[in-house]
Amino acid sequence: MRILIRKDENKNETRGGIVLPDDAEIPNITGRVIEISVQIDRDEDFPIRKYDKVLFNPKRAIPVDFEPDNLLYVVPVEDVVAVFRRIDVVPTDNAASDNEEAHDEADE
Repeated sequence: MRILIRKDENKNETRGGIVLPDDAEIPNITGRVIEISVQIDRDEDFPIRKYDKVLFNPKRAIPVDFEPDNLLYVVPVEDVVAVFRRIDVVPTDNAASDNEEAHDEADE
């Protein structure tokens, strides 16, 4: 099983301010999942979804050159090291009722 990933732009400086040389080889790179196979899409237990940001090992990735400004890779799912996904936290009814009780007590 493979997925299509658009590679993120190279960073010459880390968040901590360390400047990386141009020839620095970083074995794992990040990118955004552009497309997944139907088999992966149908499997609800599979952790990768379309548009997820992933960290992957590019050693077995196949570069695809459709557009010069977009570097795409076909990557085996076994080479995906991590998935970064934001989870929106929705307040539960208990939290809302606790919040209302706190306001009622403050009014008294």
